[in-house]
Amino acid sequence: MRLFLSIVGALTLLAAAGVAAAADIDAAAAQAQAQRLAVGVCGTCHGPQGNSEQPKFPRLAGQNPQYIAAQLRAFKAQTRGDPDAIGYMWGMAGNLNEAVINSLGDYYAAQKPGAGRRGDAAQIARGKEIYEHGVESAAVPPCFACHGPAAEGGGNYPRLAGQHAQYVLKQLNSFQNNMRDVAIMHGVAQGLKLAEMQAVAAYLQAQP
Repeated sequence: MRLFLSIVGALTLLAAAGVAAAADIDAAAAQAQAQRLAVGVCGTCHGPQGNSEQPKFPRLAGQNPQYIAAQLRAFKAQTRGDPDAIGYMWGMAGNLNEAVINSLGDYYAAQKPGAGRRGDAAQIARGKEIYEHGVESAAVPPCFACHGPAAEGGGNYPRLAGQHAQYVLKQLNSFQNNMRDVAIMHGVAQGLKLAEMQAVAAYLQAQP
């Protein structure tokens, strides 16, 4: 009986080790697939390391992994409805599984963000004021409350530092018009005038 129990115990340990090894292989495979996709497919628009040079497409390098994963799930579920999401990302994300989605988030989070790009100093100063203090007369709260003092975000709040001004402005318009259905951001964007949105976008693009 003692020998039998020892054999059963050994087989149980081997089975557990096999499951753990399979999980490690699956995780490694997902990471490898994510890197291939990021460089060979996503890199066409976003740059191989996520530092897009095309202002139409967002920079993803250094982005929070939870945020990237959440957006990919929204693209896959076709619940994010801004025009570029429909035109580009619904199809791109349609066949991604959860492991690859999470691995793509990890890949981009590990990449070094590119330097910000300066623009008009007066516009950047106005954007900084709005980012840090909001617009009290329009009940617009300060952006840093969610996105952080250095615009690095955290968790499900995206990093905005160094993001293309054109892309930021486009997203603020999408929030304002409810093409992106995010209640908090709809309320924020609704109170901003076009010049104020442009100023915030210019300020964020200039951040390191």
